[in-house]
Amino acid sequence: MCGITGWFEWGKDLSSERNTIESMTKSLTYRGPDAEGYWLDQHIALGHRRLCVVDPEGGRQPMQKRLGDVTYTLVYNGELYNTEDIRRDLLACGHQFRSHSDTEVLLTAYMEWGSDCLERLNGIFAFAIWDDRRETLFLARDRMGVKPLFYSHKGNRFYFGSELKALLAHPEIEPVLDGEGLAEVFAIGPARTPGHGVFVGIHELRPGYFAVVTRDGMRTKPYWKLQSKPHTDDLETTAATVRELLLDSIERQLVSDVPIATLLSGGLDSSIITAVAARAFAKEGRGPLRTYSIDYKDNDLYFEANDFQPNSDAPWIHRVSSFLGTDHVDYQFDTPELVDALRTAVLARDLPGMTDVDASLFLFCREIKKEHTVVLSGECADEVFGGYPWFYREDALNAGTFPWARMTDQRASWLSAEVRDAISPESYVAQRYEETLAEVPRLEGESPEEARRREMFYLNITWFMNTLLDRKDRMSMAASLEARVPFCDHRLVEYVWNIPWLMKTYLGREKGILRKAMEGLLPDDVLYRKKSPYPKTHNPAYANATRAWLLEVLADDSSPLLPLIDRETVLAITKSNAAASGIPWFGQLMSTPQLFAYLASIDYWLRTYKVTIR
Repeated sequence: MCGITGWFEWGKDLSSERNTIESMTKSLTYRGPDAEGYWLDQHIALGHRRLCVVDPEGGRQPMQKRLGDVTYTLVYNGELYNTEDIRRDLLACGHQFRSHSDTEVLLTAYMEWGSDCLERLNGIFAFAIWDDRRETLFLARDRMGVKPLFYSHKGNRFYFGSELKALLAHPEIEPVLDGEGLAEVFAIGPARTPGHGVFVGIHELRPGYFAVVTRDGMRTKPYWKLQSKPHTDDLETTAATVRELLLDSIERQLVSDVPIATLLSGGLDSSIITAVAARAFAKEGRGPLRTYSIDYKDNDLYFEANDFQPNSDAPWIHRVSSFLGTDHVDYQFDTPELVDALRTAVLARDLPGMTDVDASLFLFCREIKKEHTVVLSGECADEVFGGYPWFYREDALNAGTFPWARMTDQRASWLSAEVRDAISPESYVAQRYEETLAEVPRLEGESPEEARRREMFYLNITWFMNTLLDRKDRMSMAASLEARVPFCDHRLVEYVWNIPWLMKTYLGREKGILRKAMEGLLPDDVLYRKKSPYPKTHNPAYANATRAWLLEVLADDSSPLLPLIDRETVLAITKSNAAASGIPWFGQLMSTPQLFAYLASIDYWLRTYKVTIR
């Protein structure tokens, strides 16, 4: 993967702005430690950092190609999984290639088909292409939003970058929060409203959208949306189609010129990916597949089963690894490492995030990077197939709000009266929720129950899945590791979207159709194991450490957090049983210890980024 950034401005000669574009680009160094490149012209400056995965020599960027009297210049972050299919089509159109990189295929596809090229792409991407004759900047983001793309448009100036830090490296962009930004952090966070950049004047191009920027302004347009239609396949055909689409997605994503591995939790999703990858490795004689898992020191001493985490992963990891014959590595982290990485995770995300859930993933990716550059991961299966508890529990299904964040009233109680009045947390969350429901593609004649399930899937795909993809991109890229997500293949998502709920829950099981589709690939006890989420630490030492961090913040009268919260209310929470998990206030993993870390990380973020509030 890579990091991209750029600056487009009328009325100013940017050809002499090398220092500025270098600063913006160097802020993304860890996204692409292998190479850097720049291209500047009168109205455009582009920067690129590269992580070499395919064709190290032929994929250098910014990349230029000429067609007639037009020169096109590309900066691109991502991976195409149907490169050779598109290359064949372009060769038939008369184009020639000087490399075997997907970068050149992408650029040539745009030259041939313009924005229509997006419909042909299967992959994860965010890119920008400059057309020098029309003086037009074209930007696009993949359908699921696996790769990020932020921008700011101010009059005749336009800035973009893979991460917020690239924009903030420009002297004209300042980290300012208004009431809406505060609501994003305190009422919505660690999620973000789709398209929202939190800071004033900063946005994120939404998944499945492209943008065109000219001297006349900017316009954005969706090139892909979920479409609701009747599902006419029977159970056997449906299972066979799911199997075919998923196997094809995984196999396509095993292509790499650098070492590749898989993440293995012992759960259904990662085990499926690992099984397909191990089989492909054996068929190609590539030696045993390397698999990686994560756990925490002494976690087995403190683990207690609950509705959100029914059993421990460790025995299942080794069951799957042994069955598939993988070369398995299990990393364990201790509490001090995890606590130290909390600040690194904030810097990687540029925002307060999922605390230890982020930090542990960063540590995990950093260790994997020592031997591998690419991993496949099981993210997104739960959003696509309906694996979370809130798809089943009536109280969550009919809560009338985002089911992973149902404690808005309690979150509001943590805030100062002034901030509560300014952002109206309950109203802000309700507004975002209703806006999302208004986007749901409806199916005429659908039962109220089925229509509600469709709403739930849309909420999960557009919100919760994007939160986890955001986390996966930032933490893996902070370690210069490329993470691929086969369950995000748009063909699979499109097909599963219209499978009726009763068929999705075959045999009354969460993700039942996925389990049926993969029968014979894994042992039945693995295939039908009850879902367990990403591993978290249960060690009370972590809760004590995050409480101590928050207490330091609360005792510091200079803390920028204090004017924003009700200090007495938060102090009272710190006196509660911090180690007790209770009901998560976000997702399945963020309870009291994570609340301490979240509030303390907001303080760290406000200080480090020198955030101004207006």
